[in-house]
Amino acid sequence: MPQPHIHFVTGKLAESSLRNVLAQLAPKAGFDYSVQVLNITVAALMTADWIARRIQVPPEATQVMVTGYCRGDLKLIEGVAMVPVQLGPKDLRQLPDWFDQPALADDYGEYDIEIIAEINHAPSFNLAEIVAEGIELRAAGADRIDVGCDPGSIWTGVADCVKALCDEGLQVSVDSLNPGEIAPAVKAGASLVLSVNSSNREYAADWGCEVVVIPDDPKSLKGFDETINYLVGKSVPFRLDPILEPISFGFTESIVRYYETRRRYPDAEMMMGIGNLTELTDADSAGINVMLLGVCQELGIRSVLTTQVINWARTSVRECDLARRLMRYAIEHRTLPKRIEPKLVTLRDPKVSEPSPEELALLPQQLKDKNYRLFVAQQMLHMICSDLHLQDDDPFSLFEKLEATSPTNLNPSHAFYLGFELCKAMTAMHLGKQYRQDEALDWGYLTHAEESHRINLHKDHRKDAKATEADDAS
Repeated sequence: MPQPHIHFVTGKLAESSLRNVLAQLAPKAGFDYSVQVLNITVAALMTADWIARRIQVPPEATQVMVTGYCRGDLKLIEGVAMVPVQLGPKDLRQLPDWFDQPALADDYGEYDIEIIAEINHAPSFNLAEIVAEGIELRAAGADRIDVGCDPGSIWTGVADCVKALCDEGLQVSVDSLNPGEIAPAVKAGASLVLSVNSSNREYAADWGCEVVVIPDDPKSLKGFDETINYLVGKSVPFRLDPILEPISFGFTESIVRYYETRRRYPDAEMMMGIGNLTELTDADSAGINVMLLGVCQELGIRSVLTTQVINWARTSVRECDLARRLMRYAIEHRTLPKRIEPKLVTLRDPKVSEPSPEELALLPQQLKDKNYRLFVAQQMLHMICSDLHLQDDDPFSLFEKLEATSPTNLNPSHAFYLGFELCKAMTAMHLGKQYRQDEALDWGYLTHAEESHRINLHKDHRKDAKATEADDAS
């Protein structure tokens, strides 16, 4: 069977780099290719109707790929090319990743760990606030909403709270040791009780629902086996939680206790409360959640209790939802949890590509317009247009250098745009992220897409773009 043949359409500026990338990529990815260089300097200025009037597809081509910046209806190009047309990446340096992404099996996204999201100190909120929070937590990935009661008092409104959540179709648990709170909560619809030990286990048979068993003393597991045996004798369904301790208070030993509990009770359901690490450690929660969900997946712990109170853990539910899918896939397929779930990599990017010093040096000679291209390379900010290449590691200094050239196109709107882009570029430079002009920085699951402002930035830019096309066509 013949290999696919991809016809790449680009502008004059990118021709050399594209051919160099394809020469190495095509044999590895298993496709033949051809390159058509249209009579325009910057490929990002091409539109679908403009390409359709100029494209010439070789008869052996099975597909056409145009730049990801291409605007317009691709069917206009397909009508001329007579083969499928695809938007490629916006940066040709992304082409290797575009073709070489590891193929995932069809079961990616499946999970078997329940996320229980606690509303801490629920008595301090009104019903509307609690219901709104429950709905938001469910949207983030929570399977069950845990109503957190305050120790030392009985919350008389717990039944109303549980009922209001259940009326929204939410699964609910109640977090209390006090039978005076637990009983009305269960009657109102709570289907899980956190938690049961020797202090309240004699009431568990009356509740008629599943409970979470905790030891009387986590460090020694005192009372753990006795409570388990008591509940078995009363036919009360349960899951086991040896209690995860914070770092410096026995974290490592508590992990060992989870392992020992699984060894002693190989078929029992288990739960891990992970908030003691995410809420009580000076670190972004995503990495901690990923690690703990990996431990749970390996040990067969099928539920986690999480909170998102402190600001650095405010998206813990979403992180756990991504992490449980990643870890199930990795363990089921006996593969490393690497290059599978990019949305969990937020602070830095998995891979950063940047133009070489030689490429940057050539650009001022190749460009014909005064539209500024911004790059991050060699820990410097670069601003390039025709016959101009400015660089600095400080955006303010870079802008002063630009002002010193007495530019004629630096009106307030353009200056604002450059300031916005330089802020992103500086952030990318300091954090080790990929910067691409007019694109949002990639913050994984936290990314907010941006509209592209460069091509239609303002009236002067549109004139520059038309002038560029006219120059290239002459």
